[in-house]
Amino acid sequence: METQKLHDDIIRQKEEKDVVILAHYYQRPEIQAVADFVGDSLELSRVAASAPQGTILFCGVKFMAETAKILSPDKTVLTPYPLAGCLLADMAEPREVEEAKKANPTAQVVAYVNVYAEIKALADIICTSANAGKVMEKTEGDKILFVPDRNLGAFHARTMKGKDVRLWDGYCPIHERITPEAIERVQRKHPDALVIVHPECPPRMTEKADFVGSTSQLLRFVEQSDAKCFIVGTEEGILHEMKKKAPDKDFLLPDPIPICDQMKMITLERVHKALKEDIYPVIVEEAIRAKAEKAIRRMLEL
Repeated sequence: METQKLHDDIIRQKEEKDVVILAHYYQRPEIQAVADFVGDSLELSRVAASAPQGTILFCGVKFMAETAKILSPDKTVLTPYPLAGCLLADMAEPREVEEAKKANPTAQVVAYVNVYAEIKALADIICTSANAGKVMEKTEGDKILFVPDRNLGAFHARTMKGKDVRLWDGYCPIHERITPEAIERVQRKHPDALVIVHPECPPRMTEKADFVGSTSQLLRFVEQSDAKCFIVGTEEGILHEMKKKAPDKDFLLPDPIPICDQMKMITLERVHKALKEDIYPVIVEEAIRAKAEKAIRRMLEL
């Protein structure tokens, strides 16, 4: 089926079946076009919890759909493709986290939302890329085990006072490849462009950037900035929303272009199939879900 027919049939079916479609900023433009809401992972999960529809089709990777299910246990959460995972989330394994907790009994486990449900259930509190610094500051005690992103943890740990922050040795391979060299190859042709990057980028990149922020913060920055040209250090899918919010500005990507193959496993055909056949429901064991929700709620209470 051609793209326009797929698009139209998805719109028709979601209305007939009373389904809300959520899409992350890193999704393909045609996926974002059929979504009712586009945003970051936690923002979308909160939308899912408050949406009147009983079924949620979450266009994002596995941990994102899980988070929606954790916060909306009585709703049906579908994923267009259950094998779309996250290499960063894969770097934290439950048994290893349990061992680290035993080795650091006085440490509070702060887990980035980009982990699977089993790791959220082991955490004391969850954070996002937007609020990680505030969560770390307000976490009780003086010792933190930050899981799993060493780059995000390091970005905020450098300003922490009176906190012993121990970083898990995990990272997002896509953001890890956004280096000063990758930016400089583009800067040579565009020396006046502002460099804005995600805090999942390595320290030697975040230390040189003009602005560092989460996906939502990057979007607000380009919308409000007086600058007219930006080199955007995060997954290329965000440019779709940036161009909508600031159509008069130019957005460039590092060289090589950061593309998440896992996110791109979600296609319009797979969205259509999941919606039409009601397949790939997200299941989170209740004991794990309840513990994970508790850690998320602690963050929201802050």
